[in-house]
Amino acid sequence: MRNLLFIVLLVVGISCEKNEDKQSCIDPNLISRDQACIEIYQPVCGCDLKTYANSCFAKINGLTDWTVGECVNN
Repeated sequence: MRNLLFIVLLVVGISCEKNEDKQSCIDPNLISRDQACIEIYQPVCGCDLKTYANSCFAKINGLTDWTVGECVNN
């Protein structure tokens, strides 16, 4: 029973850590959804693992880091 409790707590702890990483890459102060972006499709993969049409859309959604190209779902 103790082993089961340990495993459950370990899994929950790891899950929480991954969610914090995704949230820490978004700066709420940078969110500016009323800003206009040019509709040119040059996809970027945000640090939240979502694909944005281009870096402008990533920026106005508050992302602080992204890579060029679409996100690859694992």
